[in-house]
Amino acid sequence: MSTYTAEGLKGLTADGGTKRADVVQALIENAGGRMESLHFGFGEDDTYVLCELPDHKTAAALAIAIRAAGGLDTRVVPVLTPAEVDETTQINVTYQPPGR
Repeated sequence: MSTYTAEGLKGLTADGGTKRADVVQALIENAGGRMESLHFGFGEDDTYVLCELPDHKTAAALAIAIRAAGGLDTRVVPVLTPAEVDETTQINVTYQPPGR
């Protein structure tokens, strides 16, 4: 998810959405990933990108590079497939809640 800064909105206005999607797709592919989709929103967040990346370090590197460039405030949210959730629920974890 990301939110455009004022500077970023000026760039989006000049470039258009398709060009920005192409830039994001190239960024992800150059990092060894695959972009599934990119959508623009009209709410709290301006863009939503669903992609697969090699690992969390790569995701962090992309987020840092994007934010450092100054046009977007970006947030990376790892997600799991239903099959991955099935696998995680089978992991035996011992946890003691606070106060017990």
